[in-house]
Amino acid sequence: MDLGSRIRTAREEKKFSQGDLEQRTGMLRCYISRVENGHTVPSIETLEKIARALDMKLYQLLYHEDRSSDESAPKSGWGSFGKEARLFNRFRQLLPRITNSNRELLLFLAGRMVASRKSRS
Repeated sequence: MDLGSRIRTAREEKKFSQGDLEQRTGMLRCYISRVENGHTVPSIETLEKIARALDMKLYQLLYHEDRSSDESAPKSGWGSFGKEARLFNRFRQLLPRITNSNRELLLFLAGRMVASRKSRS
């Protein structure tokens, strides 16, 4: 996971919008977006501001945890990078909060969507 993705993940875990981060850091929202999307590499001073705004230590943003032994982490393919990885992580955050019956419904719908797609191919 790159630095921008770690910043986005930390921001989303705190339930902050980019606008919230803009207010807390004094940086423009468009700049925060460029950092999160990997279009801009921030300076250490900027990273310190972001870390403070997220109530984190700087090393927590910079530290890249090796999850190669984590069975639930995707190794490659869909959900490994970019928007798909953010979507996958969002599902991982939300799934524990829903009821078992809703989980089963979600799995049923996903199965039907895949079956419907296969029949059209």
